Amino acid sequence: MESLTSIECFVISAEAGSFSAAARRLGLSSAAVGKNVARLESNLGVRLFQRSTRSLSLTEAGERFLREVSGGLSSIQSAVANLASADGQPAGVLKVSMGTGFGREYIVPLLGGFLERYPAISPDWHFDNRPVDLITEGFDAAIGGSIELPPGIVARELAPAHRVLLASPAYLAQRPPIRTPDDLEQHDGILIRSPQTGRVRAWTLRNRDGAQSVINLKVKMTMSDPNAACEAAQMGLGITLTAMPHAVVYMKSGALVRVLPDWHVDGGMLALYFAAARLLPAKTRVFVDYVVEHFRSEQLAQRFSAL
Repeated sequence: MESLTSIECFVISAEAGSFSAAARRLGLSSAAVGKNVARLESNLGVRLFQRSTRSLSLTEAGERFLREVSGGLSSIQSAVANLASADGQPAGVLKVSMGTGFGREYIVPLLGGFLERYPAISPDWHFDNRPVDLITEGFDAAIGGSIELPPGIVARELAPAHRVLLASPAYLAQRPPIRTPDDLEQHDGILIRSPQTGRVRAWTLRNRDGAQSVINLKVKMTMSDPNAACEAAQMGLGITLTAMPHAVVYMKSGALVRVLPDWHVDGGMLALYFAAARLLPAKTRVFVDYVVEHFRSEQLAQRFSAL
């Protein structure tokens, strides 16, 4: 019978595409992962990977073996994770990805209550304004705007992913009035660069009646972080388009106000993403439930709606 470690090294290497990436997920050295896979191949009498200096790809036998063992390995890993700790409580390292500003504003404040309820869980939270590959990068969950779900990933919707135009009262008092989306052409834009492409995406506004209009601001400056863009807008430097979770903080203080308040960008849904495992690890399950319940009790879906 092959050891679970050897099979796990094979499956993770196949998912990650390299021994070094698998090693980072498993907490082993790249050499140890390679030796475990080589030992598995030797014992099975078949080559599972085609190796080169630049790539690692499955052989036909490797593809077949991966299909047959990956589901069973996932169940075993989940069963081990669900054993949790000696007192039966959810336990383990909880690796979660979330946006920098969003995480600090809405998720970090949950730490105290969450850890009081689940003291054996150790949060490993990554703050980054980019979508992550949960499987390849070894995340238990991620929170972000609407994305196309890859195979094996499911989502729990949290709130609408609406974006709104914001500016400071001082900026608006000094510039031509904005009554329709066409008036935006006369105004300075503080634009936000996409974390995926590095480019500024062309967003389309819509109103309650279903009318649509492309945002056409003059490019004054470009930022990679929505909070930085809001800070610049607060200084009276122009108009920015930002997601409602960031916008509500500045609107509540009065530092920024909505421009064209009857118009917004519909970006789908803000959601919590995690693996579609039949035996979801207890640490992941309780985190998902905790965040969903917090959004419900605080009515954040309503607060984040631009309507």
